[in-house]
Amino acid sequence: MPRLAAIARTFAAAAGRTNASASVFPLSHTRSIRGLSSVRVVSATKRPGAAASDKPAADDAKPAATSNGAEASVPADSDLASTLFNPSEGYLQGSHWSTSFQGMATEPFDQRISDVLMAPVAESEVEIKPDGLLYLPEIKYRRILNRAFGPGGWGLVPRGAHSVSGRTLSREYALICLGRFTSQARGEQDYFDEGGLATATEGCKSNALVRCCKDLGVASELWDPAFISMFKSKYCVEEWVTHAVRGTKKRMWRLKTRQWEYPWAKK
Repeated sequence: MPRLAAIARTFAAAAGRTNASASVFPLSHTRSIRGLSSVRVVSATKRPGAAASDKPAADDAKPAATSNGAEASVPADSDLASTLFNPSEGYLQGSHWSTSFQGMATEPFDQRISDVLMAPVAESEVEIKPDGLLYLPEIKYRRILNRAFGPGGWGLVPRGAHSVSGRTLSREYALICLGRFTSQARGEQDYFDEGGLATATEGCKSNALVRCCKDLGVASELWDPAFISMFKSKYCVEEWVTHAVRGTKKRMWRLKTRQWEYPWAKK
């Protein structure tokens, strides 16, 4: 983490040379998610009391360039850590979706969309974790949203920068459907070293999506105690299993249609 902090300080110092009213990225890097697909440049506003002849500093006048002279449109992979923990990253200047609740609870979605979202969960698609927690794979939620709103008709918008607590990465996201604010939730994901940050950010986003979908009634049975009890008794079994290497024993859940996989085995 000391390395991340050093990278972040360097990135912030470089950003300080740009106009105070612009984002911390060079102007050409600033992205807008208005409509969830457009890219635009945010112009720097004039400082209060500035004369008409004022000109932007050299660093403001030109976007950053790559080693071959081409303009860079996004931070390089090597700047991933500083991007993740940049306090301003994620607020996306020029986009109201970083803070807006536009369209919230104005009217229900039409009946076709509601039927898709609130359809009973397919029992054959439900999984169970070793600790007994029922879940629907994240990709299933995306498919349901695509059927309801169509690809491109919904999107997740970051509502702030990533935050870290111990070895847990988290971030707030809003779910926008057909141009309307629908739900907001914080996703989280554990990671173990810097090399896993990119994967953790994706897991964080997926976790937020699942939580946002609860407000739309997607797979709501998974939070219903009566359904959970029925599903476990009908499709699952809890057994004592032994770890092949450590020799430790533990009670774990599995679907009746599945077998234990290495390193766990029933003895």
